[in-house]
Amino acid sequence: MNFDGKVIKYGDNVDTDVIIPARYLNTIDKKELASHCMEDLDPTFVKRVVPGDIMVAGYNFGCGSSREHAPLVIKESAVSVVIAKSFARIFYRNAINIGLPIVECPEAVDEISEGDVLSCDLSAGIITNTTTGKQYKTEPFPAFINSIIEAGGLIEAIKQGKIK
Repeated sequence: MNFDGKVIKYGDNVDTDVIIPARYLNTIDKKELASHCMEDLDPTFVKRVVPGDIMVAGYNFGCGSSREHAPLVIKESAVSVVIAKSFARIFYRNAINIGLPIVECPEAVDEISEGDVLSCDLSAGIITNTTTGKQYKTEPFPAFINSIIEAGGLIEAIKQGKIK
């Protein structure tokens, strides 16, 4: 899995309530939900995100309520991958289950700036900051996790017969 995109960067402890505020959870329309992604933290996010952008964040990304809506709205916003120093465990599992690529790489997060352009080869576990030329190594997912993400999530992987 390869992704190239411009960085939108956030800090530590970005919780699910700011990723998608609870006041919008009265709909299941993904596009409607995505139109409110990050609005309490970054009101400009939905106006400036373009397909393929890469979200970068600090420690404990996705903490808070255990709602799968949080990774879902990030994915629906056309963010290609989220790179963080660490993820809240429930967010981590929900992201994989809905097919949102995520990567933990503290060293990269420390050195990546807002607006940098990254190239990510998740199968090889390599993140390249094409703006600075710096490369970072991360642990690639096992093949079965990659198959879930590539299928678009756990349910799609099961439908496609990739998981029995």
